Amino acid sequence: MTNSKSDRQIRYAVVGLGWFAQEAALPAFAHSENSKLAALVSDDPKKLEELSQKYGVDHTYSYEEYEDCLASDEIDAVYIALPNHLHCEYTVRAANQAIHVLCEKPMAV
Repeated sequence: MTNSKSDRQIRYAVVGLGWFAQEAALPAFAHSENSKLAALVSDDPKKLEELSQKYGVDHTYSYEEYEDCLASDEIDAVYIALPNHLHCEYTVRAANQAIHVLCEKPMAV
């Protein structure tokens, strides 16, 4: 039995839309066969609007709505691209919801 490409894709939410996310993380999804950009999380409504349009992402959330994102069944994993002092909190919150995590280093300060 073979799976289609979409059956194998991991649906990611990128959390934090600063320089690194915009210059490295978000563009990388175009080159991935097993990953899909499914949601964006930021406290900047302008970034959410512009980047969701640029990358064709239907689901956007503020930081206050992070738990909604985690519980949405729209994502399988989060890519934490926040400032270092927020890595641990957002990683633990995702892990507590059984969501896989890719976290930029360091995990905690």
